[in-house]
Amino acid sequence: MRVLVVEDEPVLADQLASSLGQAGYAVDRAPDGVEGEHLGAVNPYDAVVLDLGLPRLDGLSVLRRWRQAGRNMPVLILTARDSWMEKVDGIDAGADDYLTKPFRMEELLARVRALIRRASGHAVATLRCGPVQLVPATGQVTVGGTPVTLTGHEFRLLSYLMHHQDTIVSKSTLTEHLYAQDFDRDSNTIEVFVGRLRRKLGADAIDTVRGLGYRMRSREA
Repeated sequence: MRVLVVEDEPVLADQLASSLGQAGYAVDRAPDGVEGEHLGAVNPYDAVVLDLGLPRLDGLSVLRRWRQAGRNMPVLILTARDSWMEKVDGIDAGADDYLTKPFRMEELLARVRALIRRASGHAVATLRCGPVQLVPATGQVTVGGTPVTLTGHEFRLLSYLMHHQDTIVSKSTLTEHLYAQDFDRDSNTIEVFVGRLRRKLGADAIDTVRGLGYRMRSREA
């Protein structure tokens, strides 16, 4: 899962990137509205954390441009304390949620998880595909109740497939959502990670749809 952080305060930007990275996300960063608007326009993010008080181009303008261009990734806006008008304007501009500074990082992570979950059509906090269970809040993965240890890349790939269960996901899409912008990407490594996941989760955990990609089936399917 891949997240964009658009924040001009270096210390806060570092904290956000670090916390999101530790939570299992691939993180891109932008220090101003112009770069943030560009990254959000050309990359497929699972969620965006967007400060409204940005240099070069304010956050509301960035958000409006994304929505006008049809970019529908979930966006969490950061607003100043007691600035209720900013919150209203942000929601009207297309924001999915807001958080007032200062905030607890745990709350931000919870809100990001909720946005991603809702965007993929999941109402519950625990994801299940057959015997495989993933809890995004803790990063815990189990198979038939037995804990499984995954690497960071394996976890991100599994998380994306489980958020989009019953959907065929191409290798190129997985590559876009698995790595941050500055990472040296190779779509062939997706096959390696899928192979590792099958060894850990079970040979039937992930379907290969020849010529199209991969899919995890929900219990109902």
